[in-house]
Parts: sequence; structure tokens; C-alpha cells
Amino acid sequence: MMKPAFVLSDRSRTTFHSSKFIALLMATVGLIGIARPLASQTLPLPDQLVPLTSAEGQVLLRDSEALADYVPLTAQFVTQINQAFCGVASMAMVLNALGVPAPLAPQWERNYFTQENLFNEQTEAIIGQDAIARQGLTLAELSGILETYPVSANIHYGSDVSLEEFRNLIRTNLETPGNYVLINYLRRAIGQERGGHISPLAAYDADTDQFLILDVSRYKYPPVWVQAETLWESINTTDSVSGKTRGFLLIEAR
Repeated sequence: MMKPAFVLSDRSRTTFHSSKFIALLMATVGLIGIARPLASQTLPLPDQLVPLTSAEGQVLLRDSEALADYVPLTAQFVTQINQAFCGVASMAMVLNALGVPAPLAPQWERNYFTQENLFNEQTEAIIGQDAIARQGLTLAELSGILETYPVSANIHYGSDVSLEEFRNLIRTNLETPGNYVLINYLRRAIGQERGGHISPLAAYDADTDQFLILDVSRYKYPPVWVQAETLWESINTTDSVSGKTRGFLLIEAR
């Protein structure tokens, strides 16, 4: 039997309002309970991953226990502009969601983080744009770039956290408004193609023990639900550039 949606708990009022808003939004656009297939130009997914675009994926979102980050992140969602800029796209989303003072985006004549203008002299001292385009970003570089802005980006390497710690740290973040999670995982380990990747996490469903990856390579995969243990195993893989395991960042404004 499916559990009733939107049962009040001891969570913050803001988190409940986010949950209620998503349910109303999804009901308004007719996403819940509709069985018709959605058109897709993305790669096929393995059976163990549940696309958010499916009826099952939408019900998981509706019934999620931790989804304070979903609306702020989707409001700022961008697709990475090249195959190596997954970390850059993820940073732009989080910085905009946090409301950090942004540089001018000339094309729009307003201050807003983009995948071009978040770079500056401080970030170039950590790693240059050309190097990112060749090899992507390590967790330390991702954290370092973010912390050139008034945010803290605490690194948790896969080798340093148990499955329980992984689940609890991220769930707590996703239950709490105003902070975010970026995860660096090996795609092959969750059944996708193929190397390391960075994206935000947006929600957690406790009944099925699944996290929602808000994949920034939207041309390749939709947002997907993945088992917590599978995702934890995917960060316990070695990044060939740093020689360290992958992992995740917990990010908040300073």
C-alpha cells in the first residue's frame, strides 16, 4: 500500500512548505499518476535507476522525506556547456541558489552566475579554465573555487565515510533549507556511461533509501533516483587526477 503523501512531521515549516509546493506544482501540471511515456533523447538507463521523468520517479519525489533543495536547485538549473564542465555547471547552480553576490553577466545586463563568469583571478590560481576543459575538477579544486566566494564547501571523501554516515550527512542537508550537496561519483558504478561526474543531489526518499541526482548533463541523462548504497559505492572509487577517492561537498553560505 502506498503511504499517504504529506504527513506532517517535526521538520521545519520551510521544509514542509517546500514539499507541499512541489505536490501542488506537480498536480497542476499533471505529472502525478500519469502513465503515458515521456519523449526522451537521452541514453537508456539500467533497470536499477529510476528516472524522475517516469511516473514512479515523480511519486518518489512527491513522497520524499528530504527535498528542501529541490525547488531552489531546479529554479537555477543549467546544463553543462561542454563535457568537462559538470562541476562548473553545478557550482553556478548552487551559487545562484544561495544568493551569493554574483558578477555581471553582460548578455543579460544583470548580476548572475554563469559557467563563464564565475572564474576570476582567484579561481585561476587554483586551476585554469583550459585545464578544467581537459580534465574536469577534483573535489579539492571544486571546494577551492567555491570558497573564493563567501561560502564554505566541506569535503567528505568516500574512503572516510561509512554508508550510514554518508546517508545521514546528506539526508540532514537535504532536509535543511539554505545548504546544498554536490557529489562526485563514478558513472559506471551506478550503471551509466562512463567516467567521473559531478552534479547536485536534490532529494531523498527514506522508504526506498534512494537519492535524486539532478544530473547537469541533461543532454545525456535525466535526473535519476539511485540507491544510497550504490551511490556510496560510486564515491568509493579513485579519481585518477587527484589519486584520492571521489566524494561529496556540503555547501552553505558564510
